[in-house]
Amino acid sequence: MHVTSGFLFQSGPYFDVLHCLLGAYVVYRPDVGYVQGMSFLAAMLLLNLDVADAFICFANLLNRPCQLAFFRVDQPQMNAYYTLYEDFFRENLPKLFAHFQKHSLTSDLYLVDWIYTLYSRSLPLDVASRVWDVFLRDGEEFLFRSALGIMRLYEQVLLQLDFINLAQFLTKLPEDMNSDVLFDSIGAIRMTVNKRNFAQVLAKHREQAS
Repeated sequence: MHVTSGFLFQSGPYFDVLHCLLGAYVVYRPDVGYVQGMSFLAAMLLLNLDVADAFICFANLLNRPCQLAFFRVDQPQMNAYYTLYEDFFRENLPKLFAHFQKHSLTSDLYLVDWIYTLYSRSLPLDVASRVWDVFLRDGEEFLFRSALGIMRLYEQVLLQLDFINLAQFLTKLPEDMNSDVLFDSIGAIRMTVNKRNFAQVLAKHREQAS
C-alpha cells in the first residue's frame, strides 16, 4: 500500500482534513505556497498525528534547509544538492554512475520526486515509514543515503536498462521491496568523498552555488 490510499482522492475519508491542512499552510507561508508533492508529506503525518500536531510538524518539516530549497524552487541550492548526490553516487557506485551518464539520465529526473515526497510516493508505505523514522532522527543526509541504497539494491537491474526504462523504474519502484534488505543496502553506503563528510561536501557546493 502507498500513502495515496484514502488521502489524495476526493472520495477518500481523509481528503477534507488533508485539504484543510494544506490550505492552512498556504495562508501561513504564502511565500512558499502549495507545491506538488506536499500532499504526500501531509498525508504521512496525518496517518500518525491529529490534524493540529500534523500541521505543526508539516510546517517545521518544510522549514528544513533541503525541503525549503526544493519547495521554494531555489534552483542554485537545488543544484548544490544534486551535485552533492552525484559526488556520492560516483564514489559508491562508479559503474552504475557511468551507465547513467552514458544514457544521459541526470539525477534531477528522479531525485526531485524522492525529495519532494520523502519517498512516500515511490516506496511502499511500510518502507517509507522506516525511511522517515531515520530521516527525522538523522536529518537530510539520510535522504541521500536512502537514494544511494536504492541504487545499490537494484544496481544489477538498472545496468541492463536504457534511458526510458531507467526513468520508469526509478519513478515506480518495485512494490515488493523488502525494508530489511533495503536498509542493509543503505548501511553499505559510504558517506565520505575525498575524506570529506556529507556536511563538508554540502557546504562546498552551497558556497559555489551562492
